[in-house]
Amino acid sequence: GANLRGANLPDLTFVILGEKYFISITNGEYVRAGCQNHTVEEWRKYSKQEIAEMDGRKALKFYPRLLDIIDFYIGKGERPDWLTSKEYADEVTE
Repeated sequence: GANLRGANLPDLTFVILGEKYFISITNGEYVRAGCQNHTVEEWRKYSKQEIAEMDGRKALKFYPRLLDIIDFYIGKGERPDWLTSKEYADEVTE
């Protein structure tokens, strides 16, 4: 990994290691998870289909964790209703 000691990074910029995907948060506005880079607002509103198209079942299983990470670093925010559906729960526990 890169040595960021002494780097002049904007406020609310984080690099998170040890997750299923490389995650970075830039200026508290953009979140990169793996090769996907979107605004915090976009991440919070994606449909189940949009998340699945990013990386299939692996992305669907990781999405709630990503939102937890965003909530921790940026502040609690909204989540799509489909995350609490029985259909989603059944799909990611199969």
